[in-house]
This record gives sequence, structure tokens and C-alpha cells, in this order.
Amino acid sequence: MSRIPKPVWLLGWSSFFTDAATEMVYPLLPVYLSRILGAGALSLGIIEGVAEAVNSALRIASGYVSDRSARRRPIVIAGYALSSAARPLIALTASWPQVLLVRTLDRTGKGIRGAPRDAMLARIASAGERGRIFGFHRAMDHTGAIVGPIIATAILVWAPGEYRLVFALTLIPGAIAVALLFLVHEPNASSVTPPASETGGGARAKKDTQLLAFLAILLLFSLGNSADAFLLLRLSDAIGNAAYVPLLWSALHVVKASLSTWGGTLSDRLGRKQVILIGWLLYALVYLGFAMADSPRALIAWFLVYGVFFALTEGSEKALVADLAPADRHGVAFGAYNAVLGVGALAASVVFGLLYERFGAPTAFATGATLAASAAVLLTLIRTPSDGDAMIVGSNASNSSH
Repeated sequence: MSRIPKPVWLLGWSSFFTDAATEMVYPLLPVYLSRILGAGALSLGIIEGVAEAVNSALRIASGYVSDRSARRRPIVIAGYALSSAARPLIALTASWPQVLLVRTLDRTGKGIRGAPRDAMLARIASAGERGRIFGFHRAMDHTGAIVGPIIATAILVWAPGEYRLVFALTLIPGAIAVALLFLVHEPNASSVTPPASETGGGARAKKDTQLLAFLAILLLFSLGNSADAFLLLRLSDAIGNAAYVPLLWSALHVVKASLSTWGGTLSDRLGRKQVILIGWLLYALVYLGFAMADSPRALIAWFLVYGVFFALTEGSEKALVADLAPADRHGVAFGAYNAVLGVGALAASVVFGLLYERFGAPTAFATGATLAASAAVLLTLIRTPSDGDAMIVGSNASNSSH
């Protein structure tokens, strides 16, 4: 197994500091909205749904532009810089619509950088190690998410209730993340030779069909994949002490960080679809657990199992998109992938908020579990490269790179 390339490390560290800043804010947002600004669950759903939908829609545009640009790095830097500048402004908000505006700016930056960065990672990795590279990057991202909530908790223990101070201090890790990106060396597009599997018109058409089928099923799954803020809200209601919610959020990311590289590597060996399927079924079980459990201990246990779902699916899904899209269209392919997730997040979060307020948490979580299980069943009905030919392609591409 080859070493992790230096550009992947630098992109990983940039994500580490960015997610540390993001996760100083995210687990406190439900409490800040409800207890400080007086907003309800529906407002939380609108904020997260709109912000993520804008993020994902922009990924298509940024991915398209990056596919036609000699360099993707400047686009990535611009996206990280916008998020790092916008995020601390939550400290100045006085109403939930203002939080919506700041979160949208933050997610706009993510939308700009996401697809070009993933395309850079796909270009650096050989086809046979895409799962491992994407899994490693997610592991670095989640490691930052471990540190962020711990910092937030320490600040709140030292200065109880000072949520605005926590938000303002996110400027520091955000600035470090942007600075690291200037050290990333991006290979020229002309220096990368596409695999033979990408040059035939028939093979491209087949993979295009497979990609569209996967994205359609992913949309169904994402309709049941509401914002994680609702899980945090459920936990905070059960525990009754919001000060420890960031620690639970950090513990979730310990699970993600520990297993993400393993989950991505597993997809390199067993096949993308097989690993994604296991992850989606596990997601359905977790949401059923949140629908049925009442005790804090049970909810915390299910919350930690939730981290395994991410480890199995995040790197595997991105690797599958990279497998199905030709190198010259990786940017727009990753943009479309994230657009599907964003459209689903908007609908899921708003509907989930309505169900949560009007019918209670069990109904909302049971609905999410049903949609996830339905998507998993449909996924078994389509053929993807990982059912046979992708592993051969990945092996040949890896061998040809030596």
C-alpha cells in the first residue's frame, strides 16, 4: 500500500482546521437558536436545509468551471476563505433569519470549494486507491470535528453561556486552513493520463447511465437524511444539559475519524456498492433506534453507532462517483453528487422539522428510517462497476501507474 501523497495530507490538514471551526458552531446551533434566539425546530430545519441546498447547488457550477480551468486550487482557496470569513459572524446575530444568512454564506464557501477539491483528490489518487484516499480525507475532516467541540466545551465551562465568544473564535482555525492551501501542489491536467476505460464512447455511455441511476437512488436516500442537528436536539432534550452536547458530537467524530480510512479501503477491496449498502442499512437501524429509544444511554449508544454509517459511506460514495465519471468531468460529477445530497437535505430537513414539531420525534425518525431502507433495496437492483469490472479497472490503472 502506497504512502498518502503530500498534497492529500495538506488538503486533509486544511479540512482538519476548517472542520474544527465548523464544529465549534454546529453542535451549539440548536441550543443557541432555541434558548437564546427563541426559534423552534422548524426554523432549524429551514436554516440547515436552505444552507445545504445552496451549498450543493453551487457545487455543480464550481465543478463545471473547475473542469474547464487549468487550475482548481484558486477556486478551492476562494471557497475556504469565504467560509472562514463568514462563520464568526454568527456571534453578531440577533434573530434566526440572520443566522440563516450567515450559515448560507458559510455553506456558499463550502459549495464553491467542494467539487474542485474532490476532483483534485480524484486526480491525485490511482483508481484502485480512491476509496482509501477519500476515506483518509474524511478521517482528517472528522478529526478536526473532534477537536472543535472539545474547544467549544472548554470555553463554555470557563465562560458559561458565552456562545457568541465561541463563534467569534472560529476565525483562528479558519485562517490557518486557508494558509495551508497555498502550499498544495496541483498537478497539471495534461500530465494525467486517463485510464483506457474512459476513452471509449460505449464505456462512457454505460458509466453515465450507472451514475444517473446511482444519483437517483441517492436522492431517495437523502430525502430521509435530515440534518444532524435534529439528532443533537433529541439528545439535548433527553440529557437535559446542553453543555455536554458538544462532547457527544466530538465522540461521534472519534468514531468517524477512526474508521473512515478503513471504510474507504474496504470499498476498494469489496466493491463500492456493497459497502454503501451496508452503510445505508445501518443508517436505517440508527434512525429506528432514535425513534424507539427514550433513555439517554440508549440514544447515546445509537448516536455513536451512527458514526460507523459515515465511515462506510462517505469515502465509498465519492470513490464510486470518481469511478463512474471520466477525469475531465470529475468536477461536474462531484457537483451533481453533492447537489443531489443538498436537494434531499432541503426537503428532508423541512419535512423532518414539521414532523418533529407536530407528531413528535419518533414519527420523524421512523420516516427517515423507512426512506433509507427503501433506497438500500433499490440499490441492490442496479449494476455498478464494483459488481465486477471496476475492481479490474482499478487494478489495471494502479498497475499502469507504477
